[in-house]
Amino acid sequence: MYDLCFAPGRTVLSSYRLRDDVPPVPELCRVARDETGILGGAIRYWPVRIGHWQALLLGPVAVHPTAQGEGLGAALIRDTIERARALEWARVILVGDEPYYRRFGFFKLDQIVMPPPTNPERVLGYALTPGAWEGVAGEVTRHS
Repeated sequence: MYDLCFAPGRTVLSSYRLRDDVPPVPELCRVARDETGILGGAIRYWPVRIGHWQALLLGPVAVHPTAQGEGLGAALIRDTIERARALEWARVILVGDEPYYRRFGFFKLDQIVMPPPTNPERVLGYALTPGAWEGVAGEVTRHS
């Protein structure tokens, strides 16, 4: 699915370095299939650190090109955000297009630094608990 939806050079991005040798959070990794079992979309989350704070790194989220625009990606995001909240995670971070993710409640994180090469305008966060991002600052690093 990810090879179909994303450019081959995606694996050189900093978010992939944060995932190297770190298992994803299995309770938040989802796939969506249609009634015949054909894969329509997938989403994954990874644990990361920002100083001594923990966060979830959302991504990648992918929707098969034939299903794009039908709300499947939005459903995967909403479902997993609610599940992350129920699992008592406090915050989510991602690298993405703010105009798209704003509708889910994501906002630009000026005080958070993703490893290069990352456009700082694309570093977004979501608070799963009130005030989850207050005082959180620094560089995002791999979870150990």
